[in-house]
Amino acid sequence: QLQACGGGLVQAGDSLRLSCAASGWSFSSYAVGWFRQAPGKEREFVAAISWSSGGATYYADSVKGRFTISRDNAKNTVYLQMNSLKPEDTAVYYCAAPRRRLVPSVTANEYAFWGQGTQVTVSS
Repeated sequence: QLQACGGGLVQAGDSLRLSCAASGWSFSSYAVGWFRQAPGKEREFVAAISWSSGGATYYADSVKGRFTISRDNAKNTVYLQMNSLKPEDTAVYYCAAPRRRLVPSVTANEYAFWGQGTQVTVSS
């Protein structure tokens, strides 16, 4: 099970840090992705990181330069630091682990294990 937390209501330009923790299992050998879903829209890729701490990272163009994904395998936790938030970042954010554990895919269908989501609301 994955659990995402850290969401909230902020103003445009503010920052938030989301956390994704695994309970009952270690996902230190898994890539992890963050996705988001706004009302009426499909779930979209945000960022992904390979299994190793300090490993390769991938970002959607819409968040590149503003968001940073990182992980602390000793704490079994992945983070998403979100800076310079915009109203269009408003969504429920989900973390997920892929079916092929080493592959940090940008495609939601490649992920088999999902957290429950955390709401991020950015007001203008």
